[in-house]
Amino acid sequence: MKKEKGGETPVWTGKEKVKEKKEVKSTRKTKTSKSFVVALSIVSMIGFLSIVLEDLFYVNINSYIQTLWLVTLGAGLILEVSLVKLKKIRTGGLTPEVLGEITMLVVGSMAAIAGVLSLPQINVQHPSFLAIKGVISLLAIIFIILQTWIAKE
Repeated sequence: MKKEKGGETPVWTGKEKVKEKKEVKSTRKTKTSKSFVVALSIVSMIGFLSIVLEDLFYVNINSYIQTLWLVTLGAGLILEVSLVKLKKIRTGGLTPEVLGEITMLVVGSMAAIAGVLSLPQINVQHPSFLAIKGVISLLAIIFIILQTWIAKE
């Protein structure tokens, strides 16, 4: 670029070379599956939707939020289970890999059942059931942390 005479404004002459942008590829890989990421996204959207509906439109869906969260989280954990690894239990026995898959399946199923039973129309309010929901919530948080940030390829 040339500077105009008497001024400091640069002028494009067309002879300058433009540097090409290089694509930067990310080298960080996580071991989460698409279904698990979708479940986490849906849980975030449900929380945002409840805030927007309550604050802007005065619609209270708090009685359904726990149900939606638990069913979505349970479905995400169930979809994360690999059936191929579960079939290895007959040939390889109970290995740590298979035990993790079984745990994910059980916790996901319990979360989905707890979500359905916490619907306002059913509303199961037994102390042991409430404890199960608390344990499921804690385990789900641990699974999210492990699968999202700690698991390496």
